[in-house]
Amino acid sequence: MALIAAVALLVAGIALAVYIDHAYERQRIGDLIAQAHILAATETAALAFSDRHAAEEYLDALGANPQIRAAGLYSKAGALFASFPHLPPTSLPRTYPVSHPALQRGHTTRDGSLLDITAPVRQGDVPLGYLILQVPTEPLAARVQRDGAILLLVAMAALMVGALSVAQAALYRANTALAARAQELAAANRSLEEQIAQREEMEAILRQTQKMEAIGQLTGGIAHDFNNLLQVVLGSLERLRVRAARAGDGLSPDLDRWVDAAMQGGRRAATLTQQLLAFSRRQPLAPKPISVNKLVAGMSDLLARTLGESIRIETVLAGGLWRVLADENQLENTLLNLAVNARDAMDGHGSLTIETANAFLDEAYTRGEQDVNTGQYVVIAVTDTGSGMPPEVLAKVFEPFFTTKEMGRGTGLGLSQVYGFVKQSGGHIKLYSEPGEGTTVKIYLPRLLATVADGGGTLDRSDVPQGREGECILVVEDEDNVRALTVEILRDLGYGVLQAADGHAALALLETEPGVQLLFTDVGLPGGMNGRQLVDIAMRSRPHLKVLFTTGYARNAIIHHGRLDPGVELISKPFSAKDLGHRIRTLLDESAASGKQP
Repeated sequence: MALIAAVALLVAGIALAVYIDHAYERQRIGDLIAQAHILAATETAALAFSDRHAAEEYLDALGANPQIRAAGLYSKAGALFASFPHLPPTSLPRTYPVSHPALQRGHTTRDGSLLDITAPVRQGDVPLGYLILQVPTEPLAARVQRDGAILLLVAMAALMVGALSVAQAALYRANTALAARAQELAAANRSLEEQIAQREEMEAILRQTQKMEAIGQLTGGIAHDFNNLLQVVLGSLERLRVRAARAGDGLSPDLDRWVDAAMQGGRRAATLTQQLLAFSRRQPLAPKPISVNKLVAGMSDLLARTLGESIRIETVLAGGLWRVLADENQLENTLLNLAVNARDAMDGHGSLTIETANAFLDEAYTRGEQDVNTGQYVVIAVTDTGSGMPPEVLAKVFEPFFTTKEMGRGTGLGLSQVYGFVKQSGGHIKLYSEPGEGTTVKIYLPRLLATVADGGGTLDRSDVPQGREGECILVVEDEDNVRALTVEILRDLGYGVLQAADGHAALALLETEPGVQLLFTDVGLPGGMNGRQLVDIAMRSRPHLKVLFTTGYARNAIIHHGRLDPGVELISKPFSAKDLGHRIRTLLDESAASGKQP
């Protein structure tokens, strides 16, 4: 078999050499014909004006081509007009009859060892004469020398085929081993493809997480600036009403209505900034042990009023449900936001189901999610029978200000607040939806394993407690308007007040004013010293000094993992005079009860 292949290869090689030889000859003649036609076109003017000198100059250019032995330019009558070379001996005839076969065929004819290549010289359609190129035919020895390399390669290939037949048996044995190896490689390739797919999935999750984090940082910064502005606006309106009441007449009905409208707008703006802070995870949480079943059951009346009579509400509460450590108010807001979104998706008609359950997220699940820990969770599932969402909408639902509702029906911050609260609480959120099939939102909150004492009762805020004689508060705030407003509120409450615009000025006042009992400071301060650093330095010399922080958004100086550092007291901007008065009164009363004076 191998011998037959070798012979066939040898025959094919000889045939290839013959074909290449003929192809080379055709190419050579074709090139010469093209050169003859080009030169004939060049000689038109010289022949038309009988300019022999110009004609010979054009022919002299053929000296650069070693293949051309002679060339002649003939008149229409067949007489030699110019030639190359100029001197005899030359193989060109003195006359070239018009009846010559080369002229009749219009290209070439062979005469022994010479090849005549002809080209007509025309001026338009009028023949002026002929150009004859004489080139030698290629000797057989030269052709064999040129094609010998091909024949040698073919012979060597034939020998190689014969040699390969010897290795055929060994190759067969090797193929068997390779087949087994190929199966192993296929399995390894499948495993690699799975790993690549998993990596691409994780990279997509990481990109989404980074995008949400970037949006969160942007919205947190915006909320901080707005909270400072809202503090001035709402505080000034509150002061206006207080001053008018003290004057005895109060505000006129129109002014009172306008102030009410302005304060309502300010409070709505404050709610929006709180939702932005919730999404950006910059909102301080007040976590405490919560029974989720009790919280859901307690919201039934609120949900019924919010959703209306045409939406049926069903709760499925699991027995033996674990407790969680979370901010109760924020969890209620989260469930309320989900219920409102469900109502809008159902156009006011349908059913809403809230289910609770214990769950364990194993490594197989958490490996495909970003920032989700393996462990025990309490699940709250909110399901509606609404229109559902396509994948392109599903990918954006947690982004701030993204909404599919009509203008004026939503801010696009509800689900952003839900996302931020769940992430800040160490939980996980998953959303399932298909067009026409409704939507299910599952919230996973970590199970509370340690025993944590419940928080105390709420304060009675019906009246604003007043300051007492000798009580002095140091206010540290870099925003001039916010600082002036805060100082006025505290002085109206009966406190002595000192003020500073940065940490260095505050420390100087603390050194010279021993009567300061409470330090009320913003977290973000200029001058290279933030509020936490100011407090740390002040506490070295005044260890019993009471401290209340304030900020437009939570900063890492006092908040870590979404929760206040131990012992830190914080009131978020914008705050009211009533809230500020209660917080300060509580701190000063604790100091008096402990007997530790600053």
